[in-house]
Amino acid sequence: MSQPTLFFYPRPRVDIAEVPAVSQAGAVLLTDTLHATGLAASLREALGPWTKPLAEHHAAKVLLDLAMTLAIGGEVARDTDLLRCEPGLFGSVASAPTISRTLTTLAQDAPAVVEAISRARRAARERAWTMAGDHAPGHGVSAKNPLVIDLDATLINVHSEKEQASPTFKRGFGYHPLCAFLDHGQAGTGEPLAIALRPGNAGSNTAADHIAVTREALAQLPPALLGRGGRGSKKILIRTDGAGGTKDYIQWLTTRRLAYSVGFTLPAHTSDLLKRVDEADAWTPAYDSEDDGIRDGAGAWVADLTGMLDLAGWPDGMRVIVRKERPHPGAQLRITDHDGMRITAFATNTSRGQLPVLELRHRRRARCEDRIRNAKDMGLEKFPLQGFAQNQIWCQIVQLASELVAWMQTIAFTSGDARRWEPKRLRARLFEIPATLVRRCRHKVLHLARHAPEASTVLIGVNRLRTAVAQT
Repeated sequence: MSQPTLFFYPRPRVDIAEVPAVSQAGAVLLTDTLHATGLAASLREALGPWTKPLAEHHAAKVLLDLAMTLAIGGEVARDTDLLRCEPGLFGSVASAPTISRTLTTLAQDAPAVVEAISRARRAARERAWTMAGDHAPGHGVSAKNPLVIDLDATLINVHSEKEQASPTFKRGFGYHPLCAFLDHGQAGTGEPLAIALRPGNAGSNTAADHIAVTREALAQLPPALLGRGGRGSKKILIRTDGAGGTKDYIQWLTTRRLAYSVGFTLPAHTSDLLKRVDEADAWTPAYDSEDDGIRDGAGAWVADLTGMLDLAGWPDGMRVIVRKERPHPGAQLRITDHDGMRITAFATNTSRGQLPVLELRHRRRARCEDRIRNAKDMGLEKFPLQGFAQNQIWCQIVQLASELVAWMQTIAFTSGDARRWEPKRLRARLFEIPATLVRRCRHKVLHLARHAPEASTVLIGVNRLRTAVAQT
């Protein structure tokens, strides 16, 4: 006798029909963020010179549609059909050939277009921070509690011959972009300030590239945060790994009166210096990254090496702080390690503060890797275009997508888990909520599905965005 077939899930009949359902309904949070921050209007004005007078699709709308597509999970231009099938929510969306022609036109004048997009982003950022009020990244910053900009580079492999793609130091082939992200701290995520596309063989510690990206990042900040003449301020902390630990770059940061915390390469005789520190019993227990307390088991220590090093040629006021810790099980010791301990160091011009606090502040630079991972999840992982100038425009689109999500979280979700959700979770919990779009009393009404777990979260977020617009 045959056993009955068991199914854990229902098996309804499947067909295709006209239904009032709306996909990606939660993305109304992103469209409302566009209206709230004025990004659509700013970008429309900025890209006016590159849009034909009788064009059906403005260049600004094309770029914003691409950014929206990346935010909700698309990867390439043809994924805009996710928006095109929902005109009631996303309006008219250009066809793939029109998008291609628009990107080609913009790439022909890439430097001017990038500058125009950057101006529009800067204006929208200032408005977004104003709406966020006390929850804005720039609120309450000071020399003791600075605004943190993280710099880091990443390798992007490509699988076809693209302009200026080249072999990388990890035996890959592609690009080596250098990124600058604003850190929102433990309460939030972060937002991109600058992404400089570079060939795959670009140097990791090229001071000129670090200076250029830092300039672009500072230009994205509201003028009130910068010092006189826009040169800089100790209210802004530049944080990077050892790639930024060059004399030229640190000297530039010093002349710009910026605070910094950068990785530092120790000299060959470091072992002798550490023995002197051991003899002087000058080690201080490091803080744990979770609760700012001393690490369990005192597995890490910090000390100030400034007075023991020959810092001739380095800027005045620079301190060098070293950290030693027991390596994780299975970790391989390096030639620079000492007495079975993993040794790292960083340089800073912050003159006050306990060593464990400064070291913990520098260690939190690792959050930049999360920001890069999120950017890769919103288009930075793939460069779908062939030309280098086209891919520079693509980097701007990636930044627009990342900023839309960051500003939405900052304004709509001032606290709670949603403020820290990464793109994958935002899509699963918020953007993909089902809904119906109906007309009532000459108005369109988007009915979010009551049974969706985060329907109330989306509704609260939309109401906050619209209230913020009404109050400004």
